[in-house]
Amino acid sequence: MADAAVRQRHSHDIDMTVGNIPSLLIRFAIPMLIGNLFQQLYNTVDSWVVGNYVGQSAFAAVGSVGPILNTAIGFFSGFATGAGVVIGQYAGAKDNKRLSETVSTTMLVSLILCVVFTVICSLTAPFMVSLMETPEPVVPDATTYLTIYFYGMAGLMLYNIGSGILRAIGNSVLPLIALVISAVTNIVLDLWFVIGFGMGTEGVALATIISQALSALFILGSLTFTNAAYRIVWTRLRINGSILARIIKIGIPTALQLAITAFSNVFVQSYINAFDEVGDCMAGWSAYNKIDAFAMLPMQSVSLAVTTFVSQNYGAGQPERSRRGALAGIIISTIITVILVIPIMIFAGNLVTFLNTDGTELYMYYGTLFLRYISPFYILCIINQILAGILRGAGESRAPMLIMLGSFVAFRQLYLFTLTRLSSSVMVITFAYPAGWAVCSLAMYIYYKVAPWERHYLEAAKADKAADAAAVSGE
Repeated sequence: MADAAVRQRHSHDIDMTVGNIPSLLIRFAIPMLIGNLFQQLYNTVDSWVVGNYVGQSAFAAVGSVGPILNTAIGFFSGFATGAGVVIGQYAGAKDNKRLSETVSTTMLVSLILCVVFTVICSLTAPFMVSLMETPEPVVPDATTYLTIYFYGMAGLMLYNIGSGILRAIGNSVLPLIALVISAVTNIVLDLWFVIGFGMGTEGVALATIISQALSALFILGSLTFTNAAYRIVWTRLRINGSILARIIKIGIPTALQLAITAFSNVFVQSYINAFDEVGDCMAGWSAYNKIDAFAMLPMQSVSLAVTTFVSQNYGAGQPERSRRGALAGIIISTIITVILVIPIMIFAGNLVTFLNTDGTELYMYYGTLFLRYISPFYILCIINQILAGILRGAGESRAPMLIMLGSFVAFRQLYLFTLTRLSSSVMVITFAYPAGWAVCSLAMYIYYKVAPWERHYLEAAKADKAADAAAVSGE
């Protein structure tokens, strides 16, 4: 009876190894998309409250630290991706014992990483602000926001790992509920702390970390009180060496790619920051980034759905079904992205004004320019996002890492270093992102079509099964 209870699945869990492929992807991606919209909503509310009730300097500060935050979060998200792929493969293979051991290993390592990241990031916050060549008027607010955020970043990290576990077994509804709770809490606290108590950037940062802590508690509670094989038993957390090795093999390349790419954006931000001394261009770039984050969500949500789909189906020994899922993901992402880009281009000025009604004319100019010239190229991101999701779902994370680092870091930095010395126009910086996306998509497509990654996966899966069988016989 106890074993039967362990094998129960939550009503929101989706078995992606059977059923209509587009329907499964959409069913999984929609709650995730809505949840991510809520997450971006409260990030945007942070900027809106600061921009309209604190000042443009604070608005620029909150927006400018994004690349630093994403560096730390990106590394941890990469680890979560590796764990999610392994969990998805065991879920697809219906191997509940290894599924449980993977969750145990993931949670214990995550708790250790939370402590390490909090200490390191909070101590280096002032250095990171100075590294971006932040204009002097913006430095105090940027440093304050970043330091407080890092003190409470464990909430976001634990939410990410917990929701990653749930998504790996096909549950994107509970992470959505957590994000709704977090978003509502953040909006209320933003208004209370900033408008009610006049706390400025400190209030925005505190509201963010408190709301993130609540989302983490909800997710961890859901994983603790379930009867499914992936439940967390806190008194039995152990690190399984062979499983951790599999997570690291997939997760570390992804972690490095996300962290280094985000860190390279610190230098992109420095080019923006150096463009003017009063922060108009910087504020315009912050506005663009807030809207850009919304526009990217559909393809990112579908990419994560494809990763889960592929990991479960490869775990179940169905590679052909995985390939059909990849094609469906590209089609769905393309349709949604085209629908989104049109109103962004038409209403770019209105969107920029909404984020900061007190912004200068130069702020308006820069924000609108960035949106209208970059958004049409979102279509280029679809190929690299979906194909990277497919490869990671199959356990191949080194190639996406190398391709994305080569495109988003090496190529982009070389592009900026060279062209900013040939031209002082802000358009040079504007097209740094589209150029990197184009290079990445081309390289990713060539690798996907030519490299024998699928054969390598099947060979690795055979070896992993043999290793698991040997480990079981030795227990």
